[in-house]
Amino acid sequence: MRPLISACLAAMVLSGQAVADPIRDAVTADQSYLLSLYKHLHANPELSGQEVETAKRLAKELRSQGFDVTEGVGGTGVVAVMKNGDGPVVMVRADMDGLPVTEQTGKPYASKKKVQRPGGEVGVMHACGHDIHITSLVGTARYLSSNKDEWSGTLIMIGQPAEETGEGARAMLEDGLYTRFPVPDHAIALHDSAGAKAGTIGLRSGYAMANVDMVDIIVHGEGGHGAYPHTTKDPIVVGARIVDALQTLVSREIDPQAAAVVTVGAFHAGSKHNIISDEAHLQLTVRSYTDEVRNHLLSGIQRIAKAQAQSAGIAEDRLPEVTWDEHYTPALFNTEAQTETLAAMFIERFGADRVLEPAPVMGGEDFARYHRANRDTESTLFWVGAVPAADWERTGGDPTKLPSLHSPFFAPDPEPTIAAGTEAMIAAALTLFQE
Repeated sequence: MRPLISACLAAMVLSGQAVADPIRDAVTADQSYLLSLYKHLHANPELSGQEVETAKRLAKELRSQGFDVTEGVGGTGVVAVMKNGDGPVVMVRADMDGLPVTEQTGKPYASKKKVQRPGGEVGVMHACGHDIHITSLVGTARYLSSNKDEWSGTLIMIGQPAEETGEGARAMLEDGLYTRFPVPDHAIALHDSAGAKAGTIGLRSGYAMANVDMVDIIVHGEGGHGAYPHTTKDPIVVGARIVDALQTLVSREIDPQAAAVVTVGAFHAGSKHNIISDEAHLQLTVRSYTDEVRNHLLSGIQRIAKAQAQSAGIAEDRLPEVTWDEHYTPALFNTEAQTETLAAMFIERFGADRVLEPAPVMGGEDFARYHRANRDTESTLFWVGAVPAADWERTGGDPTKLPSLHSPFFAPDPEPTIAAGTEAMIAAALTLFQE
């Protein structure tokens, strides 16, 4: 059926006839409203778990479109349900939290918000583009609620808190997302991209983002005077050996074709030049895709820490403590059948030159939890390019020369990004309602 439609459209274009696109036309007509909403959200970010005003605004937007809205799910989460006859349950998710980053974009709608943190006052910014995500969700809700004759089934819109801390999706699920509300057959989300030109679409099947584990290692030693090291068991030396040995965990124990990262991000020990501490604290981030590689990395970290301490003569009852949170962010897996269906639709709608297949990355996204909580829920997260065209051309499309996500200089080009994101999400939902 799709090739026939494409052939007809091509024939109309070649014959000089204009091709009307109701979705694109509606998004264009709604652009002024959506841009105003985006600028409001951008100027008023809230940190993870504190998205009170953002949630209120999102709930208001969705209620105005006729959704049955529940607030306070998993903290500040918003769940909006619209039933429209028989058909599949399609869930659209947007995350709502900002970051403790002081904005330096110079935009007239830049965030000037400040909060007190343990290290002092810091700015708050939508440095990961969650304001783009919320705006696109609202644009999608506005279209689908006004065009119920185009779909049949149950539509669920969720505003999720605390994605940046990896806690929001879990909190919503634990608060009954899949028991108090219909369980989705299909879950979809988008994320803006700081490495793709505004208006492009990116998606891939299979693993797209990584398991994220935060690991702490407490190395116990025997402190003393720095002039008499032979009377001590130096935890800094043991910690340094652990850091060095951890490098072999990926390079010599993991299949070179399997993705894995072990990074020691912090090493804290000691308080003065001539004092050997009795303790050192290492903080690691560990990334992987499969459960098998994740388990190997975590058990390997334990083994290496213990062995290095033993080699330094640390007593058995003083061996390092290695801990991690079992509530880790799981790897994002885009289910193949749904993702390939959406990829074909995006290529038909936007053209092959605007639809990219990005490489998997080692960043994390807790959207992964919605599929892991119910394996029958097909799941796809796709990307929307956000880089202004002029910046893209100036840098030759080299993402290393562009501000990354979480940068104080990250500034999406809102008009083409929101237009493409909203159009893509509407089209994706309509496609899944037909499945």
